[in-house]
Amino acid sequence: MQQVLKYRRRTAHEVRIAGVKIGGENPIAVQSMTNTPTSDVECSVEQTKSIADAGAEIVRLTAQGRREGEALRPIVERLREDGYQTAIVADIHFTPEIAMIAAEAVDKVRINPGNFRTSGGELERLIEICRRRGVALRIGVNHGSLARRIFDEYGDTPEGMVASAMEFLRMCRVVDFHDVVVSMKSSNTRVMVQAYRLLVEAMEREGMTYPLHLGVTEAGDGIEGRIKSAVGIGALLADGIGDTLRVSLTEEPANEVPVGRALVDYFKGRTAEFTVASLGGYSPTEFRPRTSAKPITHSEITSEYDVVEATSNNPTHEWRAAILNREDSRPVVLRRRYDETNPELVAIYAAADMGSLLLDGLAEGVWIDAPALDEATIEEFELILLQASRLRFSRTEYIACPSCGRTLYDIQTTLAEIKARTSHLKDLKIGVMGCIVNGPGEMADADYGYVGSSAEHITLYRGQQIVERNIHQSEALDHLIEIIKRDGRWHDPK
Repeated sequence: MQQVLKYRRRTAHEVRIAGVKIGGENPIAVQSMTNTPTSDVECSVEQTKSIADAGAEIVRLTAQGRREGEALRPIVERLREDGYQTAIVADIHFTPEIAMIAAEAVDKVRINPGNFRTSGGELERLIEICRRRGVALRIGVNHGSLARRIFDEYGDTPEGMVASAMEFLRMCRVVDFHDVVVSMKSSNTRVMVQAYRLLVEAMEREGMTYPLHLGVTEAGDGIEGRIKSAVGIGALLADGIGDTLRVSLTEEPANEVPVGRALVDYFKGRTAEFTVASLGGYSPTEFRPRTSAKPITHSEITSEYDVVEATSNNPTHEWRAAILNREDSRPVVLRRRYDETNPELVAIYAAADMGSLLLDGLAEGVWIDAPALDEATIEEFELILLQASRLRFSRTEYIACPSCGRTLYDIQTTLAEIKARTSHLKDLKIGVMGCIVNGPGEMADADYGYVGSSAEHITLYRGQQIVERNIHQSEALDHLIEIIKRDGRWHDPK
């Protein structure tokens, strides 16, 4: 019996965040987050303006303590006085009391179910403030910071993330509060995509239509960060999932906005309808086992691989239909032509197109056909794309947070220094995290971790285990390299 693969955008109900509407028929909104100390009103106002001027409709600020929470009101007042109607979000961890303060000032409050106390009725009190002021709420689940009781039952899994989100969503539904947005973030694109897809299924089973905020956490910087973000976000946008998004880069916050805007614009007006003979057991929430073939770039193609080309305005659906219809048993290489002359756009578009098929185990190789780019650049993009899709590791991977007002050191400069001294290593993942709020959990996949523990002091990890505590930043990188050497995982650059 023939079936139809058809693109459609997921139906979500509308949520208003100040003057910004997400969900419904509204365009996907782009957002970013400040990295200034929120208690510094002047700096936070100026950086929020720079993010808004770059094109972001929504800006988030951390509020980790009372000083930061109380600074939100003057920040919002200054922005409004200066003519900025940008929606302002407070990011809360651990302290429901600060969430209450923030809700009296901002347009949306983000809480993390993994560390937000609810036993004393705090969520219900927060919701009442939000209801009274017309403030939205984001239930922001992070892969690395699930509540202990959730972790004990599900482990550090996408299923655990879904269970955490659904628990809070049911609490919101009980009190008839629906101005809620949900996110399911991870630095692992495979975990992130599966968590969102499973959440959509869980919400559909219970008749929920909450809008979704998309993002890959700790994506890093440069072209690696852009490709990794585009793999995860693009896979979901190709599914029609997503109502707002943030591209998290370890760079100046305003740099995130054009990347997010490029992704949103790339998926505008997308259509697709392809007939397949059978789905063959394919399910986007049950990843298929990969073949034993080596994941490859275009320069490595042999007759053992089958090149499948896409030319429509929805290559993801076109490839999926072609692969499900084929009788050829060879592993698949995805090919698409990109006529853009901007290398960054070629990388973003190819990652957004191909990432879903790579994550789902439907393809083993990539061929970015980009006449405007040189061979070395194309080969580099293809290798980064395979690594971002968790198929082939050819370089050191940096799980680096984008920083925020909680960051305890200059993470952008530090990441550049760590890269300069360790990028020659292979098959290593190094977490570079600004603070301990999400740091140890979000770098769960990392072999080593460099985490801010206090002002200008670093704690070093091997996996999830602390190796050295509170080393001054001036010495921390040397100590990290010594740990890698003691473990026998170091080699000198050629």
